[in-house]
Amino acid sequence: MKVAKWGNSLAVRLPASVVAELNLKEGDEVELTPTGHGEFEVSLDERRRKALERMRALAVPLPPGYKFDREEANSRGPDEPVENAKHGTAAA
Repeated sequence: MKVAKWGNSLAVRLPASVVAELNLKEGDEVELTPTGHGEFEVSLDERRRKALERMRALAVPLPPGYKFDREEANSRGPDEPVENAKHGTAAA
């Protein structure tokens, strides 16, 4: 493999055999880990996928019939709490 300049960074092209072994596609994130003796290990970086899975597990379903009203959400003043905007009362 050859190291090439890419902007202010350096880049390495992965051989097709490594791409196939890791089932990589354009846009995937990989992690390079030095293993010593001038060698490194290439692995698929799973941190983003795992973080998204954790976020999805925390998702709370919206009530039936819920409809987001952008006008209502933006109708409150910059210093007015959200609960007061819905009822049209001024913040104290």
